[in-house]
Amino acid sequence: MKKKYQNGFFIFGLAVLVIMVTQLDIAQVWAGLQRAGYWFPAVIALWFFLYIFNTSAWYIIINSSGGRDKAKNGYGKDDAGSEEAKADGGGSKVAFWWLYKITVSGFALNYATPGGLMGGEPYRIMSLSPKIGTERASSSVILYAMTHIFSHFWFWLLSIFLYILTQRVNFFMGIMLSAVGAFCLLAIWFFLKGYKKGIAVRCMNVLRRFPMIRHKAQGFFERHREQLSAIDTQIAALHNQNRRTFVTAVFLELACRVVSALEIYFILLVIMPDASYVSSILTLAFTSLFANMLFFMPLQLGGREGGFLMSANGLAMTANAGIFVALIVRIRELIWTAIGLLLIKFDKR
Repeated sequence: MKKKYQNGFFIFGLAVLVIMVTQLDIAQVWAGLQRAGYWFPAVIALWFFLYIFNTSAWYIIINSSGGRDKAKNGYGKDDAGSEEAKADGGGSKVAFWWLYKITVSGFALNYATPGGLMGGEPYRIMSLSPKIGTERASSSVILYAMTHIFSHFWFWLLSIFLYILTQRVNFFMGIMLSAVGAFCLLAIWFFLKGYKKGIAVRCMNVLRRFPMIRHKAQGFFERHREQLSAIDTQIAALHNQNRRTFVTAVFLELACRVVSALEIYFILLVIMPDASYVSSILTLAFTSLFANMLFFMPLQLGGREGGFLMSANGLAMTANAGIFVALIVRIRELIWTAIGLLLIKFDKR
């Protein structure tokens, strides 16, 4: 990636991070950290391992597409910055820990950017393109983003059954769970269609119907029709030709959702020694569902806190427990966002 783009991503993310830090009540943060004690370092360390799950899913997606139709994927048409990819036909070796760095930085930009995926995904594509070519980098990033979101819907759907098995369901909760379940099933169906036939061209066709951006979308589609079709071909190939890789990537992302509930479990142990891991999974499911409804907010400000309060109420926990969990999770997110932004500036040297 060119230095000016790297610096642009870094400065933008850093500016947003500074703004978000200034919104915190320092006294409240310090009191929360003192109360959390040694569990807070455990929460920070946990995410080092959780990002390994994310990186592994993206890593196998990249490797699974490396040996397919290299000559047909248009690597000869890549920009001048893709010389390494051209030299070996798009099969340049991507080191796992380098990809881990890009993964963490990508999530940091996603956290700091209104609209979520508008920050991290362009950074990932621009970082990966010199190694494997623009089209293959684009398809792997789009495919990983799809897999990441797809796993969320499975997590929410499975959490519904977990709630029914472990909690008392009243009439209102029954209606809400039914609505969420129907929504998740519809989303899963949509993503399976996208996996089978590709999604890049379909998304552009949708954008071409919006009045405000119709002409720009049309021009972009006409200029990049071949590249978009090639990306869709690669996306469909992973699902249709390599089901094992597809299932493994989805499983890794789903496992990451389940294991990440340890964060809430660790925090709850500070104030509730009898806290259960099942309650932590359900809390995470409620919170992430509510927070993702407010995806346009940087770091999902307000949405995540509201989700924790709703979860505490729905799982018969105190409001103070929900507020405490939300505070510690927010501090952890800010720390890992800062780490991810710093990693943008780290090269091999």
